[in-house]
Amino acid sequence: MKPLLLTNEYPPNVYGGAGIHVQYLSRELAKLCDVEVRCFGEQLEESGNPVVRGSAVDTSDYTAPKPLQSVFSALQRCLDFNTEKIDADVVHLHTWYSHFGGILAHMNYGLPLVLTVHSLEPLRPWKREQLGGGYDFTLWLEKTAIEMADAVIAVSHETKTDILRLFDVPEEKVPVIYNGIDPDEYQPNFNPDVLRRHGIDPAIPFVLFVGRITRQKGIVHLVNAIQHLEPGTQVVLCAGAPDTPEIAAEMERAVEAARNGFDGSIIWIQEMLPDNEKINLYSHARVFCTPSIYEPFGIINLEAMACETPVVASAVGGMKEIILPGETGLLVPLAQQMESPFEAIHPNVFAQDLAHSINELLRDPARCEAMGRAGRERVLSTFSWAEIAKETLALYKSVSS
Repeated sequence: MKPLLLTNEYPPNVYGGAGIHVQYLSRELAKLCDVEVRCFGEQLEESGNPVVRGSAVDTSDYTAPKPLQSVFSALQRCLDFNTEKIDADVVHLHTWYSHFGGILAHMNYGLPLVLTVHSLEPLRPWKREQLGGGYDFTLWLEKTAIEMADAVIAVSHETKTDILRLFDVPEEKVPVIYNGIDPDEYQPNFNPDVLRRHGIDPAIPFVLFVGRITRQKGIVHLVNAIQHLEPGTQVVLCAGAPDTPEIAAEMERAVEAARNGFDGSIIWIQEMLPDNEKINLYSHARVFCTPSIYEPFGIINLEAMACETPVVASAVGGMKEIILPGETGLLVPLAQQMESPFEAIHPNVFAQDLAHSINELLRDPARCEAMGRAGRERVLSTFSWAEIAKETLALYKSVSS
């Protein structure tokens, strides 16, 4: 059995959970079988396992509107994935960027098609801000690939419910296989010098956010919650890679407003930090916050929990399956404050509720320590990449038989 994984993100070009998923899944699968990864970029690793081949596209002569250029460059790479001979037994897709490549491999090479749903385009309407009319194309592309696939992996039970509700797919074709974590890499690691280098005072408890600046991650709601936090609190926002110039400007305005009215510190790190520094931040944080308004799984929560940090998260998607309320963190209800999964009716109420839960933990360091220990124990018992790779390989074999 040899799988071919098609993906936008692969090291060193990883900026989200899907990239982390492919990185660790391919590594664990390679202990069980030969693996090939074709990805966006200039990576080339032909001698090892997995074999990795990147595809780069020169967009300098594109004259299409800017929002469409990422769509067309993705399609070009998907063609490149297929013009180089494929000798795999199954093709496995990750995010809409790779879907056209999988459709071509399925139809032209006759390969079984497996697709992991890391997020669903119909539940991310704000992507139109980024892609313009290209968003309509990605809706069609995702629907076509999902309904064509021999198996559609949902990363949580709620994601499976969404897939069955939105697409014409038999339930037996939608297994749930969670994301995972490497607990040997992600474990408590304290280095106050890393904090000082980023302007964080190691002696003062801090709330941490790590993620991209996108509507999906809800970071603006956390920034709006800052005014309700305990005086003297440090808030560390490790947030970069904004989806659009507009949301970048919105974030800047929100942080400036929060600084003006807050008796504490806001440290905004506008870069994607290397893993070792992220682990240091997780380990030192009193509380990690994930204020997402849509989150099919949320690997970032596993990273924090593996570093023994309790999580305050919105009660959406897979986070309701990761976090045990009162044991490994706190969940903040969102649904009753929203008319739909996208537009908060009372964003200020949600911000206040976030702040209330964060303050509850900030005031109780002993409880945070207990939750942190319980979080790591949960990671060790439930979210192993080795077991996830075995489940995935078994699925490959089932669709190939």
